[in-house]
Amino acid sequence: MQLSKEEYGKLVDQYAPKSKCLKNCLNAFWVGGLICVIGQLLLNGFSAIGLDKKMSGAAVAVCLVALSAILTGFAVYDDIAKLAGAGTLVPITGFANAVVAPAIEFKTEGFVTGLAVKMFTIAGPVLVYGTAASVLYGLIFWISLQF
Repeated sequence: MQLSKEEYGKLVDQYAPKSKCLKNCLNAFWVGGLICVIGQLLLNGFSAIGLDKKMSGAAVAVCLVALSAILTGFAVYDDIAKLAGAGTLVPITGFANAVVAPAIEFKTEGFVTGLAVKMFTIAGPVLVYGTAASVLYGLIFWISLQF
């Protein structure tokens, strides 16, 4: 069967799934925004009970990491991520999910060879390259101050 480029293009358009870009962007926006709103509410709450700004921020980070890890453990975070896509990658919650998900997946292989080894499969490179980039940036900044 020989098809011209035009016929092939029409055939592809007919069977290709329609783009859900706008829907995906809107879901990412409102879910990511909701995560940020939860963080802001926690920050306001910790400030209201008397914690200073620095301690309130640390408490919010701990709460968001714990909440993300718990939701990952109960497979709820995965359902949220299917809906929101990149909206769940708000840095601290996405990082907690990236650490917990592989650990849960490989827990049957044992505590050391499964859970401990696989825990940083995804997050490990982020930590390594993030640290290396910050050291490189620091060196460049320090050298620039010397001249």
